[in-house]
Amino acid sequence: MGGVLGKNESPRASVPETKLEAKITEAMQRRETEGSSIKSFDSIVLKFPKIDENLRKCKVIFQEFDEDSNGAIDPQELKHAFGKLEINFTDEEISDLFEACDINEDMGIEFSEFIVLLCLVYLLKDDPTALHAKSRMGLPNLEVAFETLVDAFVFLDKNKDGYVSRNEMIQAINETTSGERSSGRIGMRRFEEMDWDKNGMVNFKEFLFAFTHWVGIEDNEDEEGEE
Repeated sequence: MGGVLGKNESPRASVPETKLEAKITEAMQRRETEGSSIKSFDSIVLKFPKIDENLRKCKVIFQEFDEDSNGAIDPQELKHAFGKLEINFTDEEISDLFEACDINEDMGIEFSEFIVLLCLVYLLKDDPTALHAKSRMGLPNLEVAFETLVDAFVFLDKNKDGYVSRNEMIQAINETTSGERSSGRIGMRRFEEMDWDKNGMVNFKEFLFAFTHWVGIEDNEDEEGEE
């Protein structure tokens, strides 16, 4: 486990260090057998605004589960949240999720971290009842946003090993129909932002945290946007 980190630093290497991270990689590999509906890197960028709009609707759930209204969800509040969402994870799995998403290691899950956590749950959860529970809470488009993010990662991960490499990002950019060099430069800058530990490999969690930064979720959430 790493020390105290800033938002742009890596909390751990991309090589799975916990059972949870191994499960995330395995779940992504299973999902990748279904392929991706996305055809170009540019089309991912075009989807940003709609995904951002849908993810911000998570704020309703976040505020409900932040029982003491301090701008962060603590471990006990997260267990309560899972119970209300009918997500049947073990205490160990909930603890692993909390640790994986608490990037600042301040024992509190902020809003952008909560979005990442819910998306990981979406990927990991076999039983769809928990996803339906989120819809009953008035967020019918939440699953669509999460699936689009999964689909984008699947598109980038050409060899379907659960990680996106620098070469795969280059390949994805080269496949874009526009062929504009500016798009390539933007894409490689995005990869550098995702690759926290600079090992040339990006896992799904790194991808999700980078996405929340790209669309400005942290910057626009005053209560929990502090670094």
